Amino acid sequence: MASLRDLSVFMQALVAATVAIVLTAVGIFVPGSPIAREKDEYDAAVVKRTQLSQEVTQLQVYKQRYAELKQQMDALNKQLDTLKTIVPEEKEADEFIRLIQGAASSSSVQIRRLKALAIVPKEYHYEMPFEVQADGPYFNVLDFFGRLGRLSRIINVGDLAFDAPESAKGTKYPVRPGSTVSGIFTATTFFTKPADSGAAPAAGAKPGSAPGKP
Repeated sequence: MASLRDLSVFMQALVAATVAIVLTAVGIFVPGSPIAREKDEYDAAVVKRTQLSQEVTQLQVYKQRYAELKQQMDALNKQLDTLKTIVPEEKEADEFIRLIQGAASSSSVQIRRLKALAIVPKEYHYEMPFEVQADGPYFNVLDFFGRLGRLSRIINVGDLAFDAPESAKGTKYPVRPGSTVSGIFTATTFFTKPADSGAAPAAGAKPGSAPGKP
């Protein structure tokens, strides 16, 4: 029987390659062999990487969705803040008086009297009326009412009565030169929380009209 050395170089190389293939196949497919263990670990790593890639993709979708939801929430919060300015939760009577006096000052109109009236409970809000007396030049008074209508907080003006300044009821003050009109009216604003007096909408009370600007 011829030995391996008796074979040609080509045949020796072919035999060596065949043996290497057989040994590799045995190492891969025989359970417990080092090569088989390495292959199993490699396959497990590939599966784990695929799972992690899928999780990363899902998290990226959630991250994008979170950013969208946060943006929507921020917009709603801004809208809510705006609504609270228009119809605040608290009475904020001092701020309301400041707004009226600011509008009068900007129009060169004199506020003569500003009297708080009883709060009126409605179904979903509370009305806070004030009796106001003001005087000044005719066009200044018109500008004053225009400014009231442009304030951030809703103000309804009603029960309006005009007269000459010197004929105004209960006049006990000097009339400024140029003042031609004196007006007494009710300025009503709104808030949503119960008044400090503990007043609450009566059971079965008719719904109040929705607040609106004049």
